[in-house]
This record gives sequence, C-alpha cells and structure tokens, in this order.
Amino acid sequence: MSFLSAHHLWWLLALLLIALEVALPGYFLLWIGIGAGATGVLVWLLPGTSLLAQAVAFTVFALLACALYAYMLRPRLRRGDAAGERLNRRAEQLVGQRYVLIEPIVNGRGRARVGDGEWLVNGPDLPLGANVEVVGVDGNMLKVRPAA
Repeated sequence: MSFLSAHHLWWLLALLLIALEVALPGYFLLWIGIGAGATGVLVWLLPGTSLLAQAVAFTVFALLACALYAYMLRPRLRRGDAAGERLNRRAEQLVGQRYVLIEPIVNGRGRARVGDGEWLVNGPDLPLGANVEVVGVDGNMLKVRPAA
C-alpha cells in the first residue's frame, strides 16, 4: 500500500466508519468517523506527523466530535422535538380534549366517545351525555373532570 499516504488511510477509515453508521443505528460512529477525517486533514497538512501523534490527534478529535454532539447538537435537536414526545403514547395526546360520556360515570368509572372509539374514563360521578375534559392518563384509562 505504498501508493496510499497516511492521510488517505485516515480518510478511508473515516469513510468506513461513516458507512457503518449508515448501516447501523445510532449516531456514535458518525462522530468517530468525523474525528478520523479531521485526523486525515491534520496529517495532510503536517505530513511528517508520527504515528503516536496521529493516534493522539485521532483520540482528541473523536472525543471533541462526540462532545460537540452530546453537549451542543443533541440538546438543540431534542428541544425542537416537543411534538414527537407523545407520538407513540396516544392517550397522552388526548389530555386537554373534551368528549361526551356514552356511559355515565358511576363509582368513578364510565366510558366516553373519542373519535370513532370508546375509552374508559375515571372521574367524579357524572350522568350520561355529560361533557368531560381529559386531565390525565392512567394506563389505558383517561382521567376526566366535568368540562367547564
């Protein structure tokens, strides 16, 4: 492999790590691959860099890239994901909504029409047809109160 320079090897390692990132879930290998690419740039700019210095630079660049993701990029991505927080928790999406009882609440339990389905509700005793507001969720049961 005498036709490959040291910086080419670092860039190949970076491409390999990024390709593995595409094939495997997560973001971890991407940042290590970026560290390998940055090491390749350093070795390209300073061609006489020793192997030990290259390994130290790779370690530092990989740690910096991972820290950049963990402390700067990841919090920004999570902040913008408020709508998706309850994506797979359908009942929590109903909090604040109002529905009509199709079965009176007796001894704290009843049923309400939600869309084209029915949900068990838990709340104060109310008659059939009363309007209720969802205030919380307990498993697959909606906690309700009389709608104002």
